[in-house]
Amino acid sequence: MSAIGKEKATGTSHDWQTDALATAAANAQIEGDEVAFGAVIPTKRINNLTQISRKAVIVSGTQDTVNSAGRNNELAYQISKSSKELKRDMEHVLCANQSFNVGAAGTARLSSGLASWIQTNAVAIGANGVVAGTATPGIARTDGTQRVFTEALLKETVKKTWESGGDPSMIMLGSFNKQKLSGFTGGSTKMTQADDKKLVNAIDIYESDFGSMTVVPNRFSRNRDVFVIEPDMWAVAYLRDFKLMDLAVTGDAQKKAMLAEYTLVSKNEAANGAVFDCTAA
Repeated sequence: MSAIGKEKATGTSHDWQTDALATAAANAQIEGDEVAFGAVIPTKRINNLTQISRKAVIVSGTQDTVNSAGRNNELAYQISKSSKELKRDMEHVLCANQSFNVGAAGTARLSSGLASWIQTNAVAIGANGVVAGTATPGIARTDGTQRVFTEALLKETVKKTWESGGDPSMIMLGSFNKQKLSGFTGGSTKMTQADDKKLVNAIDIYESDFGSMTVVPNRFSRNRDVFVIEPDMWAVAYLRDFKLMDLAVTGDAQKKAMLAEYTLVSKNEAANGAVFDCTAA
């Protein structure tokens, strides 16, 4: 959430447009020639659905009155804690391999997650998820047999992403494969500082043939997914930003709810890539 942009949604189905540059060509024209016009390729309209995430807070009259060691106000403490938990839940949703769902009576609306959007540069054993009859992402991908995450797989993904026009600046992955990546040697030699008895055995910046990328471990994305991200090509669109609601008192307790209604915006999934189906343990 902190790495990507923030937008305003105006409906439960949030729409936006994507476009692509024409393929570079040998562009040479005859002097004095008439200008010829080709057909204008329309932009592509894409959408995602907003999802409501919520955390409930209840504090009894007694809890709010007694002297709690280390804090002055129990209600304020629980509200602060719930807001942090809500953001963790949202990060989990945004990174998930999750299909959109329009919702119904008794069924919550769901937003398509990051793993279901990336298709063009997916290096995977399983299958990309698509909406039937279109190339629009939105349906969860089908997981395949897991294999060890290697530098060769990462280099293949970065190469494909760059060739598709992307300029990725972030590698986002879970704890297990972060340690796998820290074991990649590339063209470097790891050094031990004998004077301060420090061994550095981590990679925080990965220098690829196509630019530097920050390596970011994510507690809330699936360990089997390794994302190669251009953060400018993603945003969170809020229909309702973080909101604290007062709920009716029905007993000897104060009740509140913290919620947000939001969706993930993919401005151009082809500017990103992923190594899917990696071993996670």
